[in-house]
Amino acid sequence: MRVLYVYCHPLDDSFHAAIRKEALAGLAEAGHEVDLLDLYAEGFDPVLTAERRRDYHDPARNRRNNEAYADRLMAANALVVQFPTWSFGPPAMLKGWFDRMFGPGIALDLSDPGHARPMLQHIEGISGITTYGRPRWQAIGMSDPPRRIIKRYLPWFTGKNTRVRYHALYHMNVATAEKRGRFLAKVRREMRRF
Repeated sequence: MRVLYVYCHPLDDSFHAAIRKEALAGLAEAGHEVDLLDLYAEGFDPVLTAERRRDYHDPARNRRNNEAYADRLMAANALVVQFPTWSFGPPAMLKGWFDRMFGPGIALDLSDPGHARPMLQHIEGISGITTYGRPRWQAIGMSDPPRRIIKRYLPWFTGKNTRVRYHALYHMNVATAEKRGRFLAKVRREMRRF
C-alpha cells in the first residue's frame, strides 16, 4: 500500500520524532511504500489567503493552488496523520493542511452545493497517532476534537467504511519512561498491521 504519512511537529528531537521513527519502521516492516510529508520541515503554508479563499469554490483553481500536496494525497491508498494535541485540537499547521486538502476539487465535489460528494474513494485506511498533555477524562469533557477529526471527519471523504484506527497517549506530560516505551512499541506494532 502507498501511505501518505502526514507529520506535524516542529521539533526534530521531540517524543513525536521517536513516535515517527517507530511508526515508519513498522510500516516498512509491513512492506508499505511511504511518502513522508513533514509539514514543518517542508515549510507548508497553512494560511488560507484572500486569493485562495476566492478560488476555494472553483474546483480547478482550488486544486491548482494546492497541486503539489493534493497530488501526494491522490497518489496514496492510505493516510496516517501524526500530531500533538494542543489546546484540545490539532496544531494550526495541521488544521491548515486539512482546510486546504479537504476542499472542492481535491477531497470533495461541490458541483451540487446541497449534496457534497466525497472524492477520496481510493483511501482504504486512515490512522491517527497523537499525544495529549491532559488525561483522557478531560479530553472526553471537551468532546475530544482530534479523535472526532480522525475517526469521523476524515473517513467521510472516502465515501465508504474505511478502516480507521486512533492511537493516543493521554497525560503525556506525566507519563513515565515505561509508559512512553509501551506506546512506542504499540505504534510500531499497529503500523505493521496497517
